[in-house]
Amino acid sequence: MTRAFRNDPLESGTIERLVDLASRAPSAGKTQGWHLVVLEGDDTARFWDITLPDERRATFRWQRLLDAPVIALPFADPEAYVARYAEPDKAATGLGESTEAWTTPYWTVDASMALMTFLLAAEDEGLGALLFGVFRGETELRAELDVPPHLELLGAVALGHPADVGPTPERRGDAGAGRSATRRRRPPSEIVHRGRFHAG
Repeated sequence: MTRAFRNDPLESGTIERLVDLASRAPSAGKTQGWHLVVLEGDDTARFWDITLPDERRATFRWQRLLDAPVIALPFADPEAYVARYAEPDKAATGLGESTEAWTTPYWTVDASMALMTFLLAAEDEGLGALLFGVFRGETELRAELDVPPHLELLGAVALGHPADVGPTPERRGDAGAGRSATRRRRPPSEIVHRGRFHAG
């Protein structure tokens, strides 16, 4: 994840290339129920003015995150899945009745897979990206961007060329590790359960 960016714009067509790859991620019923609201250049101020107002900005830890030339907001669309599974080839599942019929919210699963593919595609192009939560101002942000209320916001993605802030390639675009960076990474032995689930 990149936390420091140059502010130069992305090459024309970059977003479309990344989304084209992301749209090939697994999708239940090939519903592809996700949307990406993209703010570029000066338009990114609409995001930051709501989610990180001036009175909090001076003490913000990652100042060069605000230089990212793109802020992309991924949304999952539950209604698209209900509509798709009401079609004749899927109607027998009963999942076309309502979102409550789904034991797993595949709109979230699929949009997350597409988003991960988007992030990997950005990395493959030599770009930097940061997925982060939108914990303040979501209601105002939705109103500002005319987002329908039924869409589920997954977070925000800052995207652009990484700033050169460290002495090694491994520090490319890294303006300092996040607070969770020192947490131990779980080994496979704690994640894989063969045959049955084993607690502890």
